[in-house]
Amino acid sequence: MKLLPTKKTGPAPQGNGAMTPIEMEMERTKRKLSPTAKQYLTTVSALVVLIVVFTIINNRFIASQNILNIVFQTTPIIIIAMGQTYVLITGGIDLTIGSNIAFAAMVSCLLMGGGLPFFAAIPIGMLIGVTVGAINGALITYGKLPPFIATMGTMSAVRGAAQIITNGMPVASGNALFQAIGQKRSFLSIPNSIYPMIVLVIIFGFILAKTRSGRYIYAYGSNYEATRLSGVNTNATILKAYVVSGFLSVCAGLLIAAKLDSAAPTAGDGYELDAVAASVIGGASTMGGEGTIFGTFLGALVIGVLRNGLNLASINTNYQKIVIGAVILAAVFVDKRRKK
Repeated sequence: MKLLPTKKTGPAPQGNGAMTPIEMEMERTKRKLSPTAKQYLTTVSALVVLIVVFTIINNRFIASQNILNIVFQTTPIIIIAMGQTYVLITGGIDLTIGSNIAFAAMVSCLLMGGGLPFFAAIPIGMLIGVTVGAINGALITYGKLPPFIATMGTMSAVRGAAQIITNGMPVASGNALFQAIGQKRSFLSIPNSIYPMIVLVIIFGFILAKTRSGRYIYAYGSNYEATRLSGVNTNATILKAYVVSGFLSVCAGLLIAAKLDSAAPTAGDGYELDAVAASVIGGASTMGGEGTIFGTFLGALVIGVLRNGLNLASINTNYQKIVIGAVILAAVFVDKRRKK
């Protein structure tokens, strides 16, 4: 009987495009990562690249005081971007963020300047932000308006109200406790305003990731019809998302006002775009159903590092806007490619 030649076993040939054992292991590791982990890895990689590049350009960038300054300057963006993330996950958008920052902070400062105690004036300002968020949610759910149109209308109305209450003039609080939150440092010489931001990140990150309300927000953005048919109160879900955005807008506005000990009707102008940018860079999808608070936190840091590095490199502010706009477009483009 003629024997057939036996097939040789051994390591696969390395030539002709075959992967090495190391490349194969890297590919297996990549496949094991969840989409969220991949997004975190991408954002962190971008952050590291920016830090290295700006350190090469100017070695003062990596100084501990400058890093702390980046976090301090980025704190309001982190806070408002968390609220925008809630809204983006539902497939919507909140354009009232900047106006809410100005109006609520002005009301609180006006009340404190008039002698109302800190612990009474601040809740009133927060209530205003929550009310604006609830109005947005109601216009979208019960008025059946598209989120863009609904929030664009309230953006204009709230900004006008901010101009009216003080005839377009800034207003100071004159409150020592309010000033201390925005201007002083405490433990480890960290600016006081960073601590509230950390607390808010933990709280709203937990709500979105670990609670029923958070799961409903994801479900609404992923498949509205299936969510509605499963018995979820979709109107309440949208209202909650916009109320969260309104509340966090006020928190950011109060920290900005505390830093300056005054609030101006022009405060927060353009901040809604920063919020969208941080959310999208951090992995939130403009089509809904995706996004995390930690990813948004990283996305906001990317913007903060980018701005600080460009400032140290003496790049004109107008050119900085072009760069950040390009980053937003790139992030949206990547998001669209992932969806295909």
